Amino acid sequence: MKKAFLWRELRYTLWFPVYMVIYLAMERLFPIAMYTTHTPLDAMIPFCEAFVVPYGLWYPLLIGIAVYLLRWDVPAYHRYMTFLAVSFFLSELIWFLYPNGHNLRPVVFPRENLFTALISLIHLADTSTNVFPSVHVVGSLGALLAVKDCPRLRIRHPKVCRGITVLVVLICLSTVFIKQHAILDVIFAFLLALAVALPVYYRSSNYRLVPKWA
Repeated sequence: MKKAFLWRELRYTLWFPVYMVIYLAMERLFPIAMYTTHTPLDAMIPFCEAFVVPYGLWYPLLIGIAVYLLRWDVPAYHRYMTFLAVSFFLSELIWFLYPNGHNLRPVVFPRENLFTALISLIHLADTSTNVFPSVHVVGSLGALLAVKDCPRLRIRHPKVCRGITVLVVLICLSTVFIKQHAILDVIFAFLLALAVALPVYYRSSNYRLVPKWA
């Protein structure tokens, strides 16, 4: 890959540092949630620390798909970056207009192991505010849409695509099982992803509402 091409395309990732600066600023602006998103249904969901594994795989998933598309399908890479940028910034706008959070995190873990230690580190780095919608869910759905938008990946690597689908499902589940998010955070993330995906992908001939991996 030519360096000039690489640097030209990497400009599509410049939105992410801006997003992070705004996110960190909002963590300081709204240290206490004004509106809670948890419901009685969330109390029925057990804490399961093993789900921290798929939760953490969110980061390499998003990066890995971006790198693959940058190498093999640049138009799909552009749409993927557009989806993530628009949905992530809209999430921040919602957090600003509707400061939110939850009180679902366990005060004391029922068990002490490697998984709970990892969750403790996540809790230190990420507060329980600004959770509605869940960016983890929005980003995971964006990754799945990007897979469906790339014929080369779907046709040449169907098993990988199936694996990504399973991973996306596990990531979405992990957000509630390790008490990072409430059910409402997840539901609204799906609605936001759909709202952003329609204008971003409706012109793509590669996109199919019902994916066929073979």
